[in-house]
Amino acid sequence: MRNILFLGLISFFMDISSEMVYPIIPLYLTAAFGATPVLVGVIEGIAESTASLLKVFSGYITDKYNKKKPVSFVGYATGFFYKLALLFASGWTGILIARVIDRLGKGIRTAPRDVMVSESADKNALGKSFGIHKALDMAGSAIGILLSYFLLKHLAKGNLNYKYIFAISIIPTVLALIMFVFVKEKKESRSIKCRERFWRKLSKLDSRLKLYLLIIFLFTLGNSSNTFLLLRAKSAGFDDSNVILLYFLYNITVSILSVPIGKLSDKIGRKQVLATGYVLFTFVYMGFGFATQAGTFVILFVIYGIFTAMTAGVERALITEVSPKNLKGTMLGLHSTIAGIALLPASVISGVLWNLFGSAIPFVFGALMSAIAAVLLILFFKTPRTEKV
Repeated sequence: MRNILFLGLISFFMDISSEMVYPIIPLYLTAAFGATPVLVGVIEGIAESTASLLKVFSGYITDKYNKKKPVSFVGYATGFFYKLALLFASGWTGILIARVIDRLGKGIRTAPRDVMVSESADKNALGKSFGIHKALDMAGSAIGILLSYFLLKHLAKGNLNYKYIFAISIIPTVLALIMFVFVKEKKESRSIKCRERFWRKLSKLDSRLKLYLLIIFLFTLGNSSNTFLLLRAKSAGFDDSNVILLYFLYNITVSILSVPIGKLSDKIGRKQVLATGYVLFTFVYMGFGFATQAGTFVILFVIYGIFTAMTAGVERALITEVSPKNLKGTMLGLHSTIAGIALLPASVISGVLWNLFGSAIPFVFGALMSAIAAVLLILFFKTPRTEKV
C-alpha cells in the first residue's frame, strides 16, 4: 500500500502540473492563433497517436529488463520539457511539438507505473488499488484546474496570462519527480536472453484480452479528446474560466468515485462495471450533442466523471488479470497504444464532423461507437474465472 500511495502522489503532483495547462490549451489555440476545431483535433490526434506508438515498446522494455522505476521516471521527467516547450511556442506548430513531448512522456511512463501498482496490490484488491491511484491522480487534476481557474481570473488579460500559467506549472512537476525517491521497485529474477518477442505469441493470447483490445479500439474511435467537450461548453456560452470550472467538476467526481467503484469491481466483476460505463457514455455523449441549458452541462460533466471512474482504473485491472504474468507491462502498453492510435482518426473525425454538420454530430457518432462497444462486451466477453458473475 505504501508504494501505491507514493505512485499516486507522483501522479497527483504531475496532474496538478498537467491540468493547470491542459484545459486552457484549446482556449489558447483559438485566442492566440485563431485555431479551428479541425486544427485542434489534428493537434490532439497527432500528439496522442504519435506518442501511443511508444507505449507498447515501453511496456515490452519494462517486462524484458524488469526496469519499471527508471523507465517510469524518464516518462515523468518529460513533463518538465513539455512546459518549457509551451513557454517558448510562438505558433500552433510549437503547441503541437509541446503536446507531442507531453504525450511521449505519458507513453513511456504509463505501462511501467501500472505494473508497479499491480505488483504492489493485494491479490483480491486489484480494483481498489487502481482506484486509489486514480483517485489521487484525479485529485491532482482537480487542484490543477482550480489553480488554472484562479490564475486566469486574477492575472492580466491577454495571451500573456497563459504563459504565466505555463511557467508556474513547472513547480509541481519537480515535486512529482522528487516523490520517486520513496518508491520501491519489486524485483524478480528473469532471463533476458531467453525472452521471446511478444508479437510471436499474439495468436496464443487469451481470447478475452484480444476481444477487449478490439472493443477499446472501437470505443476510442468515438471518444475524441476532452478538448472537444471544453469547446462544446464554450460554444454553448460558457466563458473560459467557467469552462475550466466544468472540467474541475468532472475531475473531482472521478477522484471521489474511483476507489468505491474500484472496490465494486472487485466484488461484482470488471465486465459488469465496464459495460455499465460504456452505456452511460452513450447517453452522456448524446446529451453533450443536444444540450442547450447551462445546468444541463453541469450535470453532463458530473455524469462523464462517473463514466471515467467506472472505466479508467477498472480496465487496467481487467487487462492485468487476463494478461500473461510476464507480459503485463507489454499488454498494458499495447492497450494504451491501441487507444492512442484510434484517437488520431477519432479527433480528426470529430473536428471534420463539427465543421461540416455542427457541434452535435461528433457526439452522436461517439455515442454510437460506445453503444457498439457495450454490446460487444456484454454479448461476447466471457467473465474471467477470478471475477464474480
